Amino acid sequence: MVTPALRPALHIVPEASAGARPIIEIDGVSKTYRTQDGEVPSLRPLDFQINDGEFLVVVGPSGCGKSTLLKMIAGLLPPTDGEIRVDGKAITRPHSGVGVVFQSALLLPWKRVFENVMMPVEIKHLPRDEYRQRARDLLKMVGLEGFERKYPWQLSGGMQQRAAICRALVHDPKIVLMDEPFGALDAMTREKMNVELQRIQRETRKTVMLITHSIPEAVFLADRVLVMSERPGTIAAIYDVPLPRPRSLDVMADPVFVALAQKIRQHFNAAPGLD
Repeated sequence: MVTPALRPALHIVPEASAGARPIIEIDGVSKTYRTQDGEVPSLRPLDFQINDGEFLVVVGPSGCGKSTLLKMIAGLLPPTDGEIRVDGKAITRPHSGVGVVFQSALLLPWKRVFENVMMPVEIKHLPRDEYRQRARDLLKMVGLEGFERKYPWQLSGGMQQRAAICRALVHDPKIVLMDEPFGALDAMTREKMNVELQRIQRETRKTVMLITHSIPEAVFLADRVLVMSERPGTIAAIYDVPLPRPRSLDVMADPVFVALAQKIRQHFNAAPGLD
């Protein structure tokens, strides 16, 4: 029997979030790719909200449309049907209200760390002098103070991803979208980055949507976990994570953590590509 704390809340605002202000609204959004071989459905209609300051983690099998969903929220892809609203405004093109972090840090190898972090400022033609101190403060917050003049190849994988997170935050977006940001890291570094990301989100109070294949990572980081089905993807369930913050790695031994991870894993007993 599922306890009330672990019961999925499908397409409704969980009790813990009642009264919270939605910042991202997904209203009947679907996506079908049109190819030379015909139409390829990626996402069936989705309806959900992400609240201001919430950490939502999306988990699902490979190919279920998770990355497509993220790109549509960022304005990089148009939905086939439905509407995406950010702060009440329909998204039809890339917009300045988001920062994006991908699996690879994608730092330019010929630019130093500080210059890489400042790239959104340059691209958006923001006043450089006003954002230089913010970039320094972010690098200090993630433990990269003193590495400003290093090149990406002089940093470890985890340090490169910290720089990429700074780059996503430097123009002070309301929302940070993260697509498997730690998937290429070794297990120990990934755990450290999970703890670090939790701290960064708590200190910056950003709204975060993170995509992962890792169920333990999802439960560790999330306020809510959105579970997607196999392609064409849709919402299988949404779970509250009733664990207090801040969370240490020891929480993974908590019976509530274990029970919720097992409940999510049951959705994917026959699905490949999930931890």
